[in-house]
Amino acid sequence: MEIRALGTDDLDAIRDIRTRAFGRKPDGDWDHWAALTGTTLGNGRFLGGFDGPRLIATARIIDFGQWWHGRRVSMGGISTVTVAPEERGRGAGRKIMTAVLERCAELGHTVSVLYPATTPIYRSLGWEHAGALELVTLPSEALRTVAAAAIKVRRAVPDDAAEVRAVISSVHAATGDCGPVDWNEATWRVRLADPEAYYYLADDGFLCYRWADGNKSVEVDILVAGSEETQRGLWGIVGSGSSIARTIRASVAPHDPALWLLKERFADEVRRMRWMFRLVDARAAIAARGFPAGVCAEIPLSVEDPQRPGNSGSWLLSVAGGTGVLAPAPADVRAVRLGANGLAALYAGIPSGTLRRVGLIAGQAPGLDAVFATTPYALDHF
Repeated sequence: MEIRALGTDDLDAIRDIRTRAFGRKPDGDWDHWAALTGTTLGNGRFLGGFDGPRLIATARIIDFGQWWHGRRVSMGGISTVTVAPEERGRGAGRKIMTAVLERCAELGHTVSVLYPATTPIYRSLGWEHAGALELVTLPSEALRTVAAAAIKVRRAVPDDAAEVRAVISSVHAATGDCGPVDWNEATWRVRLADPEAYYYLADDGFLCYRWADGNKSVEVDILVAGSEETQRGLWGIVGSGSSIARTIRASVAPHDPALWLLKERFADEVRRMRWMFRLVDARAAIAARGFPAGVCAEIPLSVEDPQRPGNSGSWLLSVAGGTGVLAPAPADVRAVRLGANGLAALYAGIPSGTLRRVGLIAGQAPGLDAVFATTPYALDHF
């Protein structure tokens, strides 16, 4: 299989293989998807595997950032991984994902995230279960009772792309969030042109929602706010449709402020969509990530990463003042031993006790869980 970058001339072939692999999209949905995809065509971010002239596999790398304790880490978001049905089980998926991992490194992404349709192939290449996108379903009446004063808000349009990104980034940075995606400005410009969604921008907050299920439900794609006033004001906009919509489905953080605004809350109806995570460049990923400010530790690590040999070796992880450094070190018999999967899960805050009991790490060290403690989440599917 020959792998090369795809361009706009390949769109028809991309649509064909994607339809065969995942089913047909309505023309309107396809047009919007193609516009989003256009930001990865022609610049080496959309890879295709060919058997002669025939496209048999695809994968694209979206230029993202990801927030970790309020610091932005360069992230390659992997999407549109397809293999032609007649080629499945012959190694095409593994070949193109191996190429994707190398391309992520060439593009300077230090970590990578994907939503799996199946997990074994990704785990075999070092991606591991990490966080989740949580969709909570609430009765719309519950939000109608949120006490909210009118806030300064305006409808956002494509020309507001830079401001939308800046507002969302400032909230995630200030609150020390872990996991949310930072979409680039070009992609936000396309997203803000979606006629099926409604966008509102405040000085310190942003809301995107859409009607669903024949107007019986409102879906909140993203709602972030930096203050109580804006939090209440934006959720008040969502709740104002309660006379029509019966339910609200919203992407939320595990400890989202919205859940504490409700007057009645005794059970949460939550659907979790798991995402997988990988370190592409371990040293750069540790240097870019934020850490709990009050934690100081020095932990010897022994890493084995066959797909990314530069991550392998004996290391000393030093964390202090919210910053981490991974430096080469002599082999240490006391080192925590782990592979690419264990390192990815540990970075994402999965407790070391869990990882030891499934064989993803061996050994333990004081402060290991405190260094990486977090519950990562996402607000976007891609």
